[in-house]
Amino acid sequence: MGITERKERQRKEVRDSILTSAWQLVNEEGWQNLSIRKIADAIEYSVPVVYDHFENKEAILSEFNHRGFKLLGDRLKEAKEKHHKANLQLEALAYAYWDFAFENKEYYQLMYGLGMPTCESLSSVPELMAFIGVIHSTIEELLKESGNTTDIWLKVHSFWSTIHGLVSINLMSPPTNHMGMTNNEFNKTILKDFLKGFLKGLE
Repeated sequence: MGITERKERQRKEVRDSILTSAWQLVNEEGWQNLSIRKIADAIEYSVPVVYDHFENKEAILSEFNHRGFKLLGDRLKEAKEKHHKANLQLEALAYAYWDFAFENKEYYQLMYGLGMPTCESLSSVPELMAFIGVIHSTIEELLKESGNTTDIWLKVHSFWSTIHGLVSINLMSPPTNHMGMTNNEFNKTILKDFLKGFLKGLE
């Protein structure tokens, strides 16, 4: 291995170490408390070394943001491929999204830390565009099947916003009971009811 290759490998190892330590800190203290100083202390390097790989903390968070939407997109694609009918695919997407959020709370909270992604961010984050594409193509197929001329993007945002809202309420709420159900059970019941009405509206 030449000097250039060795340096490149070492640089990648340090970068990976930064991200690994950063993620560990996120899991222990929350991403809001992440700092370059804490990362440097964790990997036992100086602060300038971290800055040599990432411009600032936001750049590290951006890396995790991309990863989060990539993981979510992969999960949705996997759920969709298990069904042939578009209506069953859309239901599977909703539950896969829900499960991802609660199985990956740290990622989810970071992905939506600044609110719902905008149309501008769709083009700047390819992983986000791919994730939305799975939902868009499924709803598009359902509208074509029924001859419904409703704007596709309107339905995509309605679908996405409602599920995200239910997830957010559940993540922030204590595990209290509603009609003998926990928040998670109650909101999943609401999600099921929403899907029933949403699919009806696509007919």
